[in-house]
Amino acid sequence: MALLTVEKLSKKYDSTLVVDHASFQLEAGKCAALIGPNGAGKTTTLRMLSGLLKPTSGTITFTGMKQDADIREKIGYLPQHPEFFKWMTGQEFLVYVGRLANLSKQEAENRSKQLLERVGLSESTKRRIGKYSGGMKQRLGIAQAMIHRPKLLMLDEPVSSLDPIGRRNMLTLMEELKQDMTILFSTHILGDADEISDELLLLNEGKIVESGSMAKLRQKYQTSKIELGFNGNPAEYQREIVALPFVTECYIKQNLLHVTVENLSAARHEILTAISFGEWPLTSFTINRASLEDMFMKAVTN
Repeated sequence: MALLTVEKLSKKYDSTLVVDHASFQLEAGKCAALIGPNGAGKTTTLRMLSGLLKPTSGTITFTGMKQDADIREKIGYLPQHPEFFKWMTGQEFLVYVGRLANLSKQEAENRSKQLLERVGLSESTKRRIGKYSGGMKQRLGIAQAMIHRPKLLMLDEPVSSLDPIGRRNMLTLMEELKQDMTILFSTHILGDADEISDELLLLNEGKIVESGSMAKLRQKYQTSKIELGFNGNPAEYQREIVALPFVTECYIKQNLLHVTVENLSAARHEILTAISFGEWPLTSFTINRASLEDMFMKAVTN
């Protein structure tokens, strides 16, 4: 069931159309990634969905709510660069935002303790936020976005400024959170989206160029690729491989032969027969699925 429906959403600054008639749905209980390069319109889209920015045109409808109703109580939002009162402790800050969200003092205090435990900050409740690391601030930011129990959690580039350890911790937390709520996060890091998202929204130059589940898009843009590793120089076998039936491309990358084929089953038989007949020193044979980068590039260039 659709939790949020967006129809022909646009945002224009002077003569520049930043978001161009974007239409999509967010399914309840899913983790969706809004993917696109820097400047594609991701942040602008999230700011419109959060109510922080008024659309030039289009509609945003939350299931069960009237058109143009205030949806802020239903959503939690973490901007790309969250701001905090550095002199506050993590718990003080969460109680503060809980009270702003109309929670009672007791409920805000209870909820803040629960969330600090949930995001892995239970040992830093009394520490001043000014002494938090970047990863800790991102976790605190997610906690504040969840303080009022939203139906939809929106995160703008949640891992872009983190070091590898902080990034891994944040992705693990998001993987856990998507079991309990709908998540929409923006990113230009395709590997992160590929790892934890169920649905994809591919955004380029303000337009949604493709959307759907990972399985649906993989099926649509699937390319059959085989990677071959040899004991020795793979260039010795490249010319013979590319001449085989069903092989459309063959190139060397990281000392492997990357082979693109039209008919995977038939091509696999032809390649393995050639290797066996020639007694080539094969060390690895891997069939790869289409990567998210492959899908994005095809969707953009189609």
